[in-house]
Amino acid sequence: MTPARFAYARPATLDEALAILAREGEEATPLAGGQSLLPMMAMRVARPTLLLDLGRVPGLDRVELAGDVLRIGAMARHAAVLAHPLVAAEAPLLRLALREVAHPAIRNRGTFGGSLCLADPAAELPACAVTTRATLVLGSARGERRVAAEAFFRGLYATARRSDELLLRAEIPRAPGHAPSFGEVARRRGDYAMAGLALVKHADTTCLSFLGVEAAPRRLPAVEAALAAGEDAVALLPGLLDPLDSPEAPAAYRLHLATVLLRRAIEVIRAAA
Repeated sequence: MTPARFAYARPATLDEALAILAREGEEATPLAGGQSLLPMMAMRVARPTLLLDLGRVPGLDRVELAGDVLRIGAMARHAAVLAHPLVAAEAPLLRLALREVAHPAIRNRGTFGGSLCLADPAAELPACAVTTRATLVLGSARGERRVAAEAFFRGLYATARRSDELLLRAEIPRAPGHAPSFGEVARRRGDYAMAGLALVKHADTTCLSFLGVEAAPRRLPAVEAALAAGEDAVALLPGLLDPLDSPEAPAAYRLHLATVLLRRAIEVIRAAA
């Protein structure tokens, strides 16, 4: 299939991009890596009136350390984030997760911010953003707005991004030396996960979030508290999770996978203690 007709803009600066969004609003769809959007357009699932190509906007792909915060630009490619020494040192969970993202060709083009804004329930990075307690920085012609990752993801392919905003970067508190765990189950390596779990042991608590299980990633405070107390956290999952249901992965199967993944993560925590 071919996409429906659309207009195209390729701004050279961030101010120009934000001005277009302020003017066009919901009619404009930002294009980052295009690894999800372009196939959706080809199948006419997505029908943007105006495609806003961010490929020429400078400065949105930086990965840098600012005090105790790791900043990852929205246009940073998956492969670049995976290979970056600051990510390995300060946010090791991301390195574990990015190894599971699709295939090298897609990681070379796909972007960190594009994955967050698409909010695919099976994607690795939204769950990692929640688990690492990231703050997402959004920009518009009105200025910048900061949203906690846990409040950013609102449902199936739904986020808190407003129509006149761009995601500029993610800010992740440093977590060197803390025991991360990431695991997922897919039919083949590189396929979308039927279930996955991102977990990080922070100084004050253990944070976790599932992917592929529910419509959006979220923390589970009761499970985190049970882990801290050495109680049976796995037994809590059936009463807390609302698993997605599909022919290839029924809800009961996703719940089973979630329990298996949590048991494995608990073993990682114990081994690292």
